Amino acid sequence: MSPQDQRKPYSFEPFLKTIEELDFYGDDPFVQKMAKHYAKDGWPALHEKLLAFSPRVSHRWRDLAAKAARPEFRPFLEPYDAYNNRVDRIVRCGETEILETEIFAERLFSAQMPPWEHFVKRLILQELGEIGVLCPIACTEGLIALMEAFPENRHPEVARILEHCKEGTDGEHGIGAQFMTEIHGGSDIPANLLEAVPEKDHFRLYGNKFFCSAIHADYSVVTAKVKGSGNIGTFVVPSWLPGDKSRNHRNGFRINRLKWKLGTAELPTAELDYDGAVAYAVGPTDRGVANVVGIVLTLSRIAVGVCSAASMLRASREALIYSEFREAFGQKICEFPLAARQVRDLTRAAQRTTAGAFKVYDLFLRLGRKLQGGLGSGDAAPDKRQRFNLRELIIVQKLVTAYEAVDVIRKAISLFGGHGVIEDFSALPRLMRDATVNELWEGPRNVLLMQVFRDLQRVAGWYPPGEFVAGILAGVAPNVVKEFSAALTDFLTNPPFFGRDDASMDRSGEWETFWDELFRVYQEQALKEIGAVPIFAKEKLSVPGTVADDSCRQVAQGRQTGGRG
Repeated sequence: MSPQDQRKPYSFEPFLKTIEELDFYGDDPFVQKMAKHYAKDGWPALHEKLLAFSPRVSHRWRDLAAKAARPEFRPFLEPYDAYNNRVDRIVRCGETEILETEIFAERLFSAQMPPWEHFVKRLILQELGEIGVLCPIACTEGLIALMEAFPENRHPEVARILEHCKEGTDGEHGIGAQFMTEIHGGSDIPANLLEAVPEKDHFRLYGNKFFCSAIHADYSVVTAKVKGSGNIGTFVVPSWLPGDKSRNHRNGFRINRLKWKLGTAELPTAELDYDGAVAYAVGPTDRGVANVVGIVLTLSRIAVGVCSAASMLRASREALIYSEFREAFGQKICEFPLAARQVRDLTRAAQRTTAGAFKVYDLFLRLGRKLQGGLGSGDAAPDKRQRFNLRELIIVQKLVTAYEAVDVIRKAISLFGGHGVIEDFSALPRLMRDATVNELWEGPRNVLLMQVFRDLQRVAGWYPPGEFVAGILAGVAPNVVKEFSAALTDFLTNPPFFGRDDASMDRSGEWETFWDELFRVYQEQALKEIGAVPIFAKEKLSVPGTVADDSCRQVAQGRQTGGRG
């Protein structure tokens, strides 16, 4: 061995070359097949657009996202300028600002953007794991949907904000956020104390919000209690009034500090005080909770499901590629049965989760992308039931997939051995931290499990639990549907949530397990309807410079069968 070889006896170059050249969409036959199935006649045009779009995400934007995630580039707060003026300026690294500008320039929310193009582009973007931009994307979607839901008597300023966020103004696109959490609790929106005081054709806000992500955004959806009533309203609040942004003169609020979070570190999250901020009511001010949950948070929950699928796709694909490259004890990792099973199960989990996300979104589109506050609906019985199915599927998808994503990424990390926890070796440590935080967005697991229970109780008179199960598990074997139907009926007849004894806690645990199992059956049915294919193009599977035998290829191409992720 030469002195040079002794200094560098091992090379990761073949693995790195495969990873660096990888195209999130172009090299993923599975996502292509899903898109083809759901886009139908629109597939040829969609495919060409995605083939043109994906390389930017997979290479330029991937590299910018990786650099923006470095600890030294975390955002920080600059409270005052050099002249002692309070400005509360959020300073972010240049890479994040470039990403944000270029991604928002894609006009994902434009009326000209076909729905399946929007969905698959969002899925591809989520593989970046760049929450500093993709959380504001989700928040902007919710802001737009809320404003569009109430066209009657729309304030001229709200109309201007809608145009800025949806289509852009002079080449610049408005960015949205959502501020609901107060110090006494996040999910308990009815307990909000922030006060909205009527003033002519608008309101002014007074009080504190304690967990405000995307604090750099142009506009925010804010929940507040209307002065003189117990009603919670939903308001759109500009961060700056017209002409004030360039002067760093904020609209009647102060940023107290940025929070130091476990994950999503590129996303500036703050505590703030309102002191007379101008706000515009959107929708009835006595329906704020229903509207923000039924419209804004519902769309964010869809986004969490898509994010979970995308992170699983990236993690399982990179684990697969590494298992084909890395040798230990004279064999490729993928030749060891224990590791091979892990790769197989990770791949299956990613496929199942992605298939489920497509199916839920398809129902959303078939129901006209119409969301509503609360459970009421003027639709005929079949559509009313379908809308309820959609509501619950979105909630359950969020609570199941966000929880499973952490486990999938952790298992993928383990296949890398010690390299799996090295921050600049792969994106997986960042994806895992972000997935852990993602699980808490839009309602943590326990809160959502209780929401599903309350929803099912409230509709039992016109939608019995057995019929609900049959509705969402259409196509699944009758004996499986019957088993889940009986279990759900029993849960609603004998609720497990009214004691702190061991029996009640055990029964509550069964309720949690029930939804994990039921939704995975839903996902498996979604996958069955399309058919599983590789998540990485088989002609690129064997890493350059390595020889992968048939057992490795079988794992990667999904020809082995067995347990779900």
